[in-house]
Amino acid sequence: MSVNPTMLIDRKVVGPLATNCFILACPETRKAIIVDPGGDPDLIIAAVEQARLEPVEIVCTHGHSDHIASVAELKRTFGVGFALHAADAGIVKLSVGESALWGMGVIEEPAIDRTLAPGDILRIGTIEGTILHTPGHTPGGISLLFDGSVLVGDTLFAGSIGRTDLHGGDFDTLISSIRTELLPLSDDTAVYTGHGPSTTIGRERTGNPFL
Repeated sequence: MSVNPTMLIDRKVVGPLATNCFILACPETRKAIIVDPGGDPDLIIAAVEQARLEPVEIVCTHGHSDHIASVAELKRTFGVGFALHAADAGIVKLSVGESALWGMGVIEEPAIDRTLAPGDILRIGTIEGTILHTPGHTPGGISLLFDGSVLVGDTLFAGSIGRTDLHGGDFDTLISSIRTELLPLSDDTAVYTGHGPSTTIGRERTGNPFL
């Protein structure tokens, strides 16, 4: 578990598509949110319990099955709600129906308890983050901006960008999201991606061949 700089960030690689699930926690209150639980609920539950955290919400950066697979079970386990951008409600339903095609098996469709919009605040104890709308990979793709870090889901990767050939994807929209919402952030902003290694805004600004 790393500290950045006041928020605890624990990454668990879960599910058959190696999704980065992040557990974000306030060290002062031990409140936490779970981001993109795309499988292996037992692993996520064990990490939360071992760290003695109290989840307050599950947030997904978008509605694809490899990011929502464990939401329903974690909702029951921790008694918390599920938040997602409203534009991805249809993506959730579609992805649940197609989950077996992606090697995800049968997953349970989670009920959405809160819809997120640009500028909405995420509260984790004494820590606050802001929702950025970063569509392109999906219509309702979001990024979670905190002090010094941003969780981008499948919008941006180290040296790459999210695919846009799936339902609701659009290349021009994705590039616009990255340029207008992410690249204005400072170069030293840590970028936590939906798959693969983390990076920084500066590294992607200067070295990402898609940008």
